[in-house]
Amino acid sequence: MVLVSAGVSAQKGIDTQTQKIKDDTNKTTSRETDVTRSFDWGKGKTQTRERLANPYQLNARRDVLVEMIQQVLREKKIVIDEPSSRLNDGIIITQPFVFGKGPTIATAELKRYGILEFADTAWSRGQYSLTIEVQSIDGVKNNVSVNAKVEGRSGTGLTTEWVTVRSSGLAEEEFLTKLVEAVTGRSLDEPQTIDQE
Repeated sequence: MVLVSAGVSAQKGIDTQTQKIKDDTNKTTSRETDVTRSFDWGKGKTQTRERLANPYQLNARRDVLVEMIQQVLREKKIVIDEPSSRLNDGIIITQPFVFGKGPTIATAELKRYGILEFADTAWSRGQYSLTIEVQSIDGVKNNVSVNAKVEGRSGTGLTTEWVTVRSSGLAEEEFLTKLVEAVTGRSLDEPQTIDQE
């Protein structure tokens, strides 16, 4: 008798949550047609913007732009090739910047920065060098054009060689975005709200 009363006293209350779940699942929603269904695929979606024009027109003197370009390159840890560059003429050439090492990362990054024509090539490194040219339109307006030479080190068994691949435009876009933000002082990638109704 003592054991039965101990078991009954251990159950202190009634589990109302389980009963509520059972009641909620028994309810059915009636819908005449599927026309009333609506999906919202765009709410909170990452906003994207169009790529910047290349060459991009900026309002600043050439010497100021060249200084800003050097500053942006330093921030991105890209070294300027001093012997090849002609800073007074507005031409800046960089040394190769390694963006991917190792077979997995190099292949993935080369797919981002370049257009790979053969998928079966074994890539061990990826790098790009930028050629930046500031062309003066008038005293204040300048066109800044950026071209990237994207290369990957491919291995074919016993030999490895640097192979130039076509640029996808990402390296140029990243640099131009940083330069425009540095010159204008505003971010181009600020979140935007788009009315989708």
